[in-house]
Amino acid sequence: MSNIILFIVIGCIAGILSGLFGIGGGVIIVPALIYLCGFSQLKAQGTSLAILLPPVGILAFIDYYKKGHVDVLAGILICIFLVIGSVFGAKLSHVIPIDMMRKLFGILMALISIKLIFGK
Repeated sequence: MSNIILFIVIGCIAGILSGLFGIGGGVIIVPALIYLCGFSQLKAQGTSLAILLPPVGILAFIDYYKKGHVDVLAGILICIFLVIGSVFGAKLSHVIPIDMMRKLFGILMALISIKLIFGK
C-alpha cells in the first residue's frame, strides 16, 4: 500500500518536472524507484520506459506547440532514432553488469549536472 502512495508522488513530481524542464524518466523516475521503492536498476529502467510510452508529455507538448516552442522536424527525427537507439540500449543493458550500469548512470547524471551548473 505504501508503494502505491510512493508511485503517485513519484508520478506527480516527475510530471511537474517533465512539463517544467523536459525531464522525468532517467533523472527522476529511475532513481526514485531504486531508492524509494527498492527496485533493481533494470526494473526501474524498464518501468520508466513503460511509463513514458503512452503519455510522453502529450498535453505539455500541445501547450508548447501552440506557443511555437516545438521544432517538429527535430522531434520527428529524434523520435525515430530514439526508437532505434532504445532497442540497442535495452539489449546492451542486459549485457553490462548491474554494478557497472549503476556507476555509468551516476557518472552520466554527474556530468549533466556539472554541465548545467557551470556550462553556458
